[in-house]
Amino acid sequence: MQDDLLPWLSKYAVWIVLLLLLIIAGAVSEAFLRPTYLFNIVRQAAPIGITALGVTLVMILGGVDLSVGAIISLAAVVCAVVMDGQPENIALALAITSLVGTTIGLANGLLIAFNRISPFILTLAMAVAIYGVTLVYSGGTAKGAPSPGFRDALNMRVLDVVPVLALILLALTALVAAVLRYTRFGRNLYLVGSNSEAARLSGLPVRWITVCAYAASGFFAALGGIALLARAGVSSTYAGRGYEFDVLAAVILGGTTFAGGRGGAGGTLAGVFVLLVAFNLVNIAGLSVSAQLILKGLIIIAASAAYQSLRSRE
Repeated sequence: MQDDLLPWLSKYAVWIVLLLLLIIAGAVSEAFLRPTYLFNIVRQAAPIGITALGVTLVMILGGVDLSVGAIISLAAVVCAVVMDGQPENIALALAITSLVGTTIGLANGLLIAFNRISPFILTLAMAVAIYGVTLVYSGGTAKGAPSPGFRDALNMRVLDVVPVLALILLALTALVAAVLRYTRFGRNLYLVGSNSEAARLSGLPVRWITVCAYAASGFFAALGGIALLARAGVSSTYAGRGYEFDVLAAVILGGTTFAGGRGGAGGTLAGVFVLLVAFNLVNIAGLSVSAQLILKGLIIIAASAAYQSLRSRE
């Protein structure tokens, strides 16, 4: 009985935690019982959630991407500068921003796959370099301006309740879940993450799977930067600083571990919601930003330890 329960618990633990957290939140504040407030949390989660989907692909592979926070910052600045407040520039700004993020992810993937550089060291160094580029590009100040039509479209609420950004996050989650479950690329990610050497000996193109996963991570981080610009309305050199830790916490909490070979988009989405509800509770309690940082660190440690314990018993 216990052997049958452990895999189920490992798969659905984050959803159980989310349900319990929502019950506690509803008891603490009636605001959590209002659909408008809950969907506002989902809208708030969009930049982290969208970025976390790309990092989920990389971590299923057995890698890690610490450059996503810097990519979010650069993407927000590039999008604002290219858009320059003009509605006719929206399509061009979105295309260029997405290309910039994908190119950075592609560079990460190529260096990791063909030079065997540690993903942790490489993506951390890439983040530092990207912040430097963003600083030079922006001059250290808010630069460019999002188009009013751009912000209006993404912040609009369907039926006056559901934000468009929330719908985009849910749609992208469904897309990534479908890719992981129904495509050869998705199945190959799990195979490589479970045992890269066995995957290579089986004839799988491990290097190119790695490149594609990191390129996707860069693309989703760029989308996260676009979502952040739409939500905040201003670009900043360090707008995404620290987001990489929120993203990692959400992905790990959702059941995708550093060991690779397991995890999924649905769990990541639940992990994002757990973080946001927890942070909102911290704010309601009147605790400081430092308390949020402590909470993030404890969540990563606790989730990693819990999943490793469950995995060792399966």
